Amino acid sequence: MKINIQKDFSDKSFKEGFKDFIRYCKVRNLSSSTLRYYNTTVDKFTEFFNEDNPINIITEGTIHDYILYLREESNCNNISINTHLRGIRAILYYFMNLNYMKKFKIKMLKAEKKIKETYSDRELEILLKKPNLKKCKFNEYRNWVLINYLLATGNRANTIVNLKIKDLDFEGGYIHLTTTKNRRQQIIPMSKKLSRILIEYLQYRGSELDNYLFPNAYNKQLTVNGLGQAIRKYNLKRGVPKTSLHLFRHTFAKKWILAGGDIFRLQKILGHSTLDVVKEYVNMFAEDLVDDFDKLNTLDQITSSGKDDYITLNKGGRR
Repeated sequence: MKINIQKDFSDKSFKEGFKDFIRYCKVRNLSSSTLRYYNTTVDKFTEFFNEDNPINIITEGTIHDYILYLREESNCNNISINTHLRGIRAILYYFMNLNYMKKFKIKMLKAEKKIKETYSDRELEILLKKPNLKKCKFNEYRNWVLINYLLATGNRANTIVNLKIKDLDFEGGYIHLTTTKNRRQQIIPMSKKLSRILIEYLQYRGSELDNYLFPNAYNKQLTVNGLGQAIRKYNLKRGVPKTSLHLFRHTFAKKWILAGGDIFRLQKILGHSTLDVVKEYVNMFAEDLVDDFDKLNTLDQITSSGKDDYITLNKGGRR
């Protein structure tokens, strides 16, 4: 005998349900940046949906109407809409699992990924020109070292501002990352050139192990915003109009891919939990992979020294 179980959909309000969701996120020890993202997501959603409304009235049609609201009232493109949808989808799926509402799938919109901007070789040459240590101030020298560090590691800003001198292992050739986006500590290689730069920098800066590697002018911890402003001023002073800190991460990924580096190591170094973002990099920089392809692909390498063994047809179709 088949028993039909009637699901009990709660009439809990969206506001109450979101409080449950945030508590759940804190139990899972999600990062503060992730919590801010969900709060921002809900701020946008509740412009459209009254937070005092019961959760159980949300349907697939509600989400369709929300997409139209984002597109027509907020002038969002599909990429921005997907950013909002990912957050609200996570929240609503949590509600669905608790039977606060009926289950349905929330699909992302098809959106063409924009090519990620990177620094050009000429811009990098300008930024990497070493300042005169006898004339420059500490901040300028620190920023130059930062540029080198960014291009050698691809680290995120929040990781960098939390680095301490004790996190550098010059003997083993590693950097110990204690603060990452996924909150898992990570160890990445330190290149020989970066090692030499950091050793010289620490002779100039001082090497107390518990001190932050890249402090502010008062030898205190830099904030993420302070780091971004420092790089912005440094770049503009040198005549480079691009000022985004995150572009160094894109540049690191692009240079790695074009140099033939494997995507599995790139994933680990960049700290991505899956290959999805790394695959996006490969797709975005596909046109650049065409450069020197004849020198790199196996067929041309094998046959380059010998006579081409193929038939050339003339207009009449004869050999």
